[in-house]
Amino acid sequence: MSRSSQIRPKPVALLSSRGRRTMLQAGGTLLLSVIVPGLARAAQILAVRVWPSDDYTRVTLENDSDLKATHFVVKDPERLVIDIEGLELNSTMKGLIAKIQPNDPYITQVRVGQNRPNVVRLVFDLKAEVTPQVFTLKPVGDYQYRLVFDLYPAQALDPIAELIKKGEWSKDQQFDPSPPIAEAKPEPKPSSRNDPRLKFLDPNVARLEPREEKIPPLMRLLTIALDPGHGGEDPGAVGRGGSHEKDVVLAIAKRLKAKIEEQPNMRVMLTRDGDYFVPLNMRVEKARKVQADLFVSIHADAFVEPTARGSSVFALSEKGATSTAARWLANKENAADLIGGVNIKNHDRQLASVLLDLSTTAQISDSMKLAKAVLGEIGSINRLHKGSVEQAGFAVLKAPDIPSILIETAFISNPEEEAKLTDNAYQDQMAIAILKGIRIYFAKNPPLSKNRMT
Repeated sequence: MSRSSQIRPKPVALLSSRGRRTMLQAGGTLLLSVIVPGLARAAQILAVRVWPSDDYTRVTLENDSDLKATHFVVKDPERLVIDIEGLELNSTMKGLIAKIQPNDPYITQVRVGQNRPNVVRLVFDLKAEVTPQVFTLKPVGDYQYRLVFDLYPAQALDPIAELIKKGEWSKDQQFDPSPPIAEAKPEPKPSSRNDPRLKFLDPNVARLEPREEKIPPLMRLLTIALDPGHGGEDPGAVGRGGSHEKDVVLAIAKRLKAKIEEQPNMRVMLTRDGDYFVPLNMRVEKARKVQADLFVSIHADAFVEPTARGSSVFALSEKGATSTAARWLANKENAADLIGGVNIKNHDRQLASVLLDLSTTAQISDSMKLAKAVLGEIGSINRLHKGSVEQAGFAVLKAPDIPSILIETAFISNPEEEAKLTDNAYQDQMAIAILKGIRIYFAKNPPLSKNRMT
């Protein structure tokens, strides 16, 4: 082949200045298209919240996008390290430091810093070994995206021990909490005689009302599980005056707890005793762990119309709600887990073991008896929204072996009733009315013996 016949590449022609500008612009566009995704705006932390409790401490970061976080535990001393991607440190995030209180059961302090570009590191110095749960929640209600850290004690709390520790009755009497106690005869309490409203509760004092019945001597302690609704991330209904349902129902529950503990042979377990969230299935599980004889969930209703008013009492239904309003309310209360924030992975496992459709006809029958007794007493201090007990599929009432009711103490969405709910006198009256109903129920339905705790 001759040199002239060989195929050679054609020389590249020199570009004109205009051509060079065009190529540079095209190259610049291509370069920007590669770089821009890496320079995406960092997520913005909108709020930080801390909810300490003996059960667990929750830390919530509310933000405008879904965040990814990794975490690990460091020993000696105990620390929890969390790296959050796609985040730049801002003043809101730094504010987390001041939100850790000295009385937090699990966190000593937190350190916050920019670990590397687009990664913020949190280091929690811990008071004890914890089992952390880190998860995200999608926007719901008034919340945007949330990144949640739940710090549970590595050694789960003993519910019976906690019940004794928090019960005032334990100061006066010594009990072996596991088996039923031997015969404990009712004795008059001076505090009951000093309060004329409680005289009827003393078996040795003449009854004030003909229909009151004396409870026969009990062979064991009665355990009442009181469940103040909502809490923590879930405020419940909010009144026009700014009152939160979670606060007023906790106040009523604490008043009721104190009054029950003044009664012979009664003790109380609160599903929450502070401002923190307890998932619905855990409320049921807590009651079952202490072998509660009754479960009473306390709420303060809300409706779209401020004219709605009155108190109500609900029991579980297996056959559908007794009214459209009852169904609407049950659906709203059952959505509390979405607002309060539940770790779905754990929730599904717990739900399978606790909230299967195990409710029995006998449980619902006893719940209806309790509900009627309480409704009759509440009607003496406040107008009833409906004159009979209603039923619906409330998840929190599904303990298969515990008579369970849900009380809507009043409509917090009604300005007049909101004022009642925040009034000390009304809270006290409501607590006494519920206690009267409980006493009447036990007088007519003596509790059965319980097996030793397992």
